[in-house]
Amino acid sequence: MAIARHRCYSCGKGVAFGNNVSHANNKTRRTWKPNLQVVRTMVDGKIEKVKVCTRCLNAGKVKRAPRGQAVA
Repeated sequence: MAIARHRCYSCGKGVAFGNNVSHANNKTRRTWKPNLQVVRTMVDGKIEKVKVCTRCLNAGKVKRAPRGQAVA
């Protein structure tokens, strides 16, 4: 499985869109990207690298794979 670009593996959080609004009330489009970290985790009995947001990491929703084992 390929690693999704700006999408959390656990919760599916992705890029949010909105506007920059200046003091003169000019509006330009902007994006907010989630804070994603690449984590080695067990997926279907194999170790894979997945992108997970820091909120899911802190909440313990993703179990990190033990060190010293090869990535599948």
